[in-house]
Amino acid sequence: MDKAIYLDGERAEIDGDISEAFERAKTRGNAFLWVGLFEPTHEEFDLIVDELKLHPLAVEDAVNAHQRPKLELYGDTLFAVLKTLKHHEDKPTLVVGEIMLFIGEDFVITVRHGAINPLDIVRERVEAEKWLLDAGPPGVLYAVCDLVADTYTRLARHVEADVIETERQVFEPGADDATELIYALKRQVLQFRIAVDPLVPVMEDLTQGRVALCAGLSEYFRDILDHLLRVDRMVEAQNELLTGALAANLSLVTMQQNIDLRKISAWAAIVAVPTLIAGIYGMNFDHMPELHWAIGYPLVWAVMIGACLLLYRKLRRSGWL
Repeated sequence: MDKAIYLDGERAEIDGDISEAFERAKTRGNAFLWVGLFEPTHEEFDLIVDELKLHPLAVEDAVNAHQRPKLELYGDTLFAVLKTLKHHEDKPTLVVGEIMLFIGEDFVITVRHGAINPLDIVRERVEAEKWLLDAGPPGVLYAVCDLVADTYTRLARHVEADVIETERQVFEPGADDATELIYALKRQVLQFRIAVDPLVPVMEDLTQGRVALCAGLSEYFRDILDHLLRVDRMVEAQNELLTGALAANLSLVTMQQNIDLRKISAWAAIVAVPTLIAGIYGMNFDHMPELHWAIGYPLVWAVMIGACLLLYRKLRRSGWL
């Protein structure tokens, strides 16, 4: 996507091949090479693997993607994996991407998978802020981590707004069943936790100076760690809210089903009264004396209607109707 060599705080374009640029960076004290790749194949990656002596296991991870956030040291090269997230435009889920970084003393290789968080703005920031260029490759790592952490913060607030709105819908009178929506949000929260939780110990390693290459920026990584811990707490709280909302929604659905069942049972009881009387007289027994009364037929109707009204009033008062 982009490649350049940075000499004494200034960007210089690479005219020749990567090998020549790398040799140029190694011969200068305050210089480093930065190559950005987007979903490279093995063949494309081979152009820089041999020159930079990258570990084959790290290269395999960078090409195939689908890695958890982690920080690994291969010799003098640091390999970092970050998850990138954004809302799906058409589905209630999150789109997941990855950014991998190979960090050496005089080179940075960034590998991006998925069209999320393009690193153009990171490169512009690094080129605009001299202290980041002076920090060298660790400064690039910090800028990328800072971008990802800021994205997490904005996305966590967006998800939080969705959770609050869903919780409101659950308790809104006459609202539809929100079970499917709650589960969709819980999937988003799960994807969030998969991205954030493993990244916290990575930042702790960088903050506590366990990585010698990045020890000079430990206080800056501490700021990112604070952002991640805040996001992690937000996501945990959202998960608890959704669990409570799901339980409340299921209780309300069950309660509504019980109310509907009681109403159906009440109406069935009312209908059973005239059905019973009509069934008895439908047997056509000639010796039944009331069949020969002039008021027999209207009397049966009066009994059925009176019994139904009496039963309706009783069920109404008991709350079944």
